[in-house]
Amino acid sequence: MTWTSYDTWTAVIGALCALACALPGCFLVLRKMSMMGDAISHAVLPGLAIAFLLTESRASVPMFLGAAATGVITAVFTQWISRFGDIDQGAAMGIVFTTLFALGLVLIVQAASHVDLDPGCVLYGALELAVLDTVRVGSMDIPRAALVNGGMALLNIIVIAALYKELRLSSFDPGLAGTLGFSPGLLHYLLMTLVAVTTVAAFESVGSIIVIAMMIVPPAAALLLSRRLLPMLLISAAFAVTSAVLGHWLALAVPPLIGFQSTTTSGMMAFTAGVLFVLVWVLSPAEGLLARRFGKVSQTAE
Repeated sequence: MTWTSYDTWTAVIGALCALACALPGCFLVLRKMSMMGDAISHAVLPGLAIAFLLTESRASVPMFLGAAATGVITAVFTQWISRFGDIDQGAAMGIVFTTLFALGLVLIVQAASHVDLDPGCVLYGALELAVLDTVRVGSMDIPRAALVNGGMALLNIIVIAALYKELRLSSFDPGLAGTLGFSPGLLHYLLMTLVAVTTVAAFESVGSIIVIAMMIVPPAAALLLSRRLLPMLLISAAFAVTSAVLGHWLALAVPPLIGFQSTTTSGMMAFTAGVLFVLVWVLSPAEGLLARRFGKVSQTAE
């Protein structure tokens, strides 16, 4: 196995993408809304396709605006259907995101005949090719995906830092947040907007299917290790970056060992995150499977 500068940039792009996804994912996990991230990651497709059809370009601003709009629409429709239709929230999510996802696929097929848009790239990503699309910054050629995902990660960090107290309170106790003058509804839709825009930033890198793994698995693992928000955010970020870098290394090292020529880096990153989660689930000193099992045995013996 030979590690080149292209591999370094691939790992960097994957790490930035995973970091950007993991930060808002922590709040989805705390709010027990993990499936909302899945719903939005699929439901933003109509906004993406409409932006392509209107502008006939892959400019970032129209993409982000279209994604943000459909992300908020997904959250609003889910709330409406659940509240006024007396339907379980999970069922409401399923109704909204499958309908919008199907509409998005239809529109993407139409958009693909007008602009340079590959539906497979939207679904599965093209992380290995992202390093080839570079932008000149000073004396360096930097992959555009690194700038986009790095900028998205920075934006998420800034928003979370600026609204840390409000997001923490509304996540743990929405009723108290409303009593203290915060707006849980506004914070909810702001979070949904961040999730939608983060999803689009990750589209070309890891695709809409893999992005949900990066948005949920690291925060879920971090929650097993800490019940405090700040440590959870830091652990989730470290977990996401480690999954990305280790996943790319495994994508290069493992296939030759089992007779394969290659595998997808984004898929291996998601698989690595899943394996690391299982290890945390088993070995966590407080919430792990072994700790609970031996804790029960010890209590029984006493």
